Amino acid sequence: MSEVVTGDAVVVEVRVAQLPTRAVALVIDMVVQVTLLVAALVAVQAFALVSDPAMIAAVMIVFMVLVMVGYPVIFESVTRGRSLGKLAMGLRVVGDDGGPERFRQALFRGLAGMVEIWAFTGAPALISSLISQRGKRLGDVFAGTIVIAERGPRDQGHLIVMPPPLASWAARLELSQLPEEAATAARQYLLRWPRTRGPTSSASTSTSEGTSCSCAAR
Repeated sequence: MSEVVTGDAVVVEVRVAQLPTRAVALVIDMVVQVTLLVAALVAVQAFALVSDPAMIAAVMIVFMVLVMVGYPVIFESVTRGRSLGKLAMGLRVVGDDGGPERFRQALFRGLAGMVEIWAFTGAPALISSLISQRGKRLGDVFAGTIVIAERGPRDQGHLIVMPPPLASWAARLELSQLPEEAATAARQYLLRWPRTRGPTSSASTSTSEGTSCSCAAR
């Protein structure tokens, strides 16, 4: 587990994706991309009967850029941080603050991936991921992102139990307008609270105040 600080200065725990899982997701994505490139090559060869070699080369370069860069950028922008490989392995790209991946960040990752993964067969990405404590490849370093695992063993050691006196109040709550980030921050704080035996430290008090203010503002 790793901790990120949200834009509301709330500490949230996230599960950093492990290198083997990211490697499998990358292989899935590369299989999809190679399949698209082969399909594009077949289409270009069929088109070659009525085109000159320069036009064929230009069209092929455009297809390569669209597949190698456009595929991850478009998918991660539309699905908020998930390509087909990441979706299959339960991974997601988020910002260093835990927020959703932005188009600019997806573009940085896509451009860096074309160099560190395709041009250098993934060697720079592997070295960077092994050195980084959060498993960041160069694209993540440049874009300010981190890959997290959305699936994993759930912590069954500490269940959040509703106090009986608050049951009727909780039944009337309307939480549909509460943003996912605020709800996640509140849940993470409540999960950590039993292990610290209450907000006794100044850091814990600050976290509880930040979380409650964030929820109350909604």
